[in-house]
Amino acid sequence: MSGPVIDNVGRMRFELAVSGGTAVIDYRRSGHTLYLDHAEVPPALGGRGLGTRLVRETLDVIRGRGERVVPVCPFIRDFIGRHPTYADLCAP
Repeated sequence: MSGPVIDNVGRMRFELAVSGGTAVIDYRRSGHTLYLDHAEVPPALGGRGLGTRLVRETLDVIRGRGERVVPVCPFIRDFIGRHPTYADLCAP
């Protein structure tokens, strides 16, 4: 089982809690722009599409808040490259 992606503001990361661990995206904030620095899925949970779900839902949360992103993490940058519907979220 898993719930929705949440923004843990105190730890500056988005979290996806699943049975067996928590997948995370660490970020830094500058105004209304989030620098998405690092995405990580616990090794035991790899290969289940959790990283893709984490990134997609994180970007959806950010879009809903009217914010922008700088995808520093290569995994997130590649995801946006493969899903151009999220390209509008990238800060210039």
